[in-house]
Amino acid sequence: MFDIKAIRDNPGAFDAGWGRRGLAPQTPAILALDERRRACQTELQVMQARRNEASREIGERKRKGEDAEALMAEVAELKRRIPEVEEEERRLARELDDLLASLPNIPADEVPDGADETGNREVRRVGEAPQFDFTPREHFELGEGLGQMHFEEAARMSGARFVILSGALARLERALGAFMLDLQTREFGYREMSVPLLVRDEAMYGTGQLPKFAEDFFRTTSDHSLIPTGEVPLTNFHMGEILEAERLPLRYTALTPCFRSEAGAAGRDTRGMIRQHQFMKVEIVSITSPEEADAEHERLTACAEEVLKRLGLHYRVVMLCTGDMGFSSRKTYDIEVWLPGQGQFREISSCSQFGDFQARRMKTRFRAAGEKNTRFVHTLNGSGLAVGRTLIAVMENYQQADGSILVPEALRPYMGGLEVITRDA
Repeated sequence: MFDIKAIRDNPGAFDAGWGRRGLAPQTPAILALDERRRACQTELQVMQARRNEASREIGERKRKGEDAEALMAEVAELKRRIPEVEEEERRLARELDDLLASLPNIPADEVPDGADETGNREVRRVGEAPQFDFTPREHFELGEGLGQMHFEEAARMSGARFVILSGALARLERALGAFMLDLQTREFGYREMSVPLLVRDEAMYGTGQLPKFAEDFFRTTSDHSLIPTGEVPLTNFHMGEILEAERLPLRYTALTPCFRSEAGAAGRDTRGMIRQHQFMKVEIVSITSPEEADAEHERLTACAEEVLKRLGLHYRVVMLCTGDMGFSSRKTYDIEVWLPGQGQFREISSCSQFGDFQARRMKTRFRAAGEKNTRFVHTLNGSGLAVGRTLIAVMENYQQADGSILVPEALRPYMGGLEVITRDA
């Protein structure tokens, strides 16, 4: 959502920002709606003032015994007309809000321009890709070979894009989630939260999933939605609040199932666990002041990266271009982990800064000590990390020639000391 006054004051800057995302100029339609809405507001003020004035004149004339029929007819007409103009003003306000809500955030100046992922800019690479003296397998070959990754059985009960893990792989998934939560809470100061998996439309609107991306998640018959990411309940935790500045930054984390319809993903990543309707993810969220948002973005990204460092996984960080960036984001770093079985980097986390885009939708503000005025907070989030994709990365990077999987040292305490996952583990 956007500040309409800011658009009035500098429409060119907004059209330039949306133009970087490939959109035609939007401000002519916005300002035309705004002008009509404001004209209704002015007309209402004039009519209400005249109604009050005429009502007083009627009282005076009646006290003096003078004729007041013309004034009474005028007041009657005003009373008839005012609700019509009020409804027109509400209609125009809804239309304006709907238009503003459909528009993506303005990219930060440093975000590279580009139409798609080919315009992304690599920021850094960390670690080295493992070398094998055999042809590395993909995760689904390894998992099925171990007898612990079951796609056909999941499909019989749930359809495509689901999986059942068993044995040591199921425990490894649990271990990864616990390891990530412990790292974020014990070392980086994120507060662990247990959050609802079902939310109402207000929450989905607040973080930008609605109205534009209704097809991307699952809805229930009770007008709830299954969360596509822990970002939704964590960020909306302070919906409608005015926070005291000394409380900022607020940092939250949660391990949750996530549910996505994967609309438009037909034909992509149909084998394996890369793109699932249901998956586990550790989310990290920060709520801070505008002045600290850039530094917080770097910090949050580093917190997500540390998971991969502790697991000894090769990865790179890329800054997304304007054409590949999410709807609500003003700047995003994607962390991509190396998958030897695929021979390429794949996204494992997106760490985004939203400015006040989400805060305006959620109506979340803060007040500095001694100040009367409030300002919108800035919000940030990232995956710390996607558990399923981290499981894939561990399997492919720690595989052995016989199809067994070495357990990274950081995870062994969570695995009861298990060092190698074999078919019997």
